[in-house]
Amino acid sequence: MKAYHVVGEAPMYTNTFLLISEGGHAAVIDPAAAPEDYNALLKKEGAALTDILCTHGHFDHVGSAAELKEQWHAKLWCEKADLGGGQFFPLQAADSGYEEGGVVRVDEMEFTVWHTPGHTPGSVCLLCGGYLFTGDTLFAGSIGRTDLPGGSSRQMEDSLRKLAGLPIPEGAQVLPGHGDLSTFGEELKHNWYIKSACKQD
Repeated sequence: MKAYHVVGEAPMYTNTFLLISEGGHAAVIDPAAAPEDYNALLKKEGAALTDILCTHGHFDHVGSAAELKEQWHAKLWCEKADLGGGQFFPLQAADSGYEEGGVVRVDEMEFTVWHTPGHTPGSVCLLCGGYLFTGDTLFAGSIGRTDLPGGSSRQMEDSLRKLAGLPIPEGAQVLPGHGDLSTFGEELKHNWYIKSACKQD
């Protein structure tokens, strides 16, 4: 497996990621960059995009989802709760949502999915090997906003407690939707929001 960090367009500069399997199939996480950015990497690797995995449906994470889906006939994954066709949730449809604890497979790559509402109703986190894609649920030292449409501070606290109790290796690299990268162990030890949520148990 090869992994590429592709930064989205200004002014949001969303973190997006392209993973390519040994068999030459690819999955993009949160397609916010220009389609040509992904296509250049796919051409370089001789790979075909088969899956588009959205951690949530906000506009700054799905900007090129529709175009990439049309170009590559890729399967688009996003929770129904984050589909709406409006300003904040521009996607109107997806091919599939996610099963809690389920696995999305792309050749040898396996993405285990957990629902983590709070930032949006349909937010998810995905674990693939040593990579934990957290979208706007968990940032390095922080969390996503809960004051936007569909956000909920109570659900976010529940999701943080849930994450802390999942079988996620502490060495897993936290790949958030914005900001710096981290590790899950560092967040468990130092992220005030996780520590605070866990104290409420």
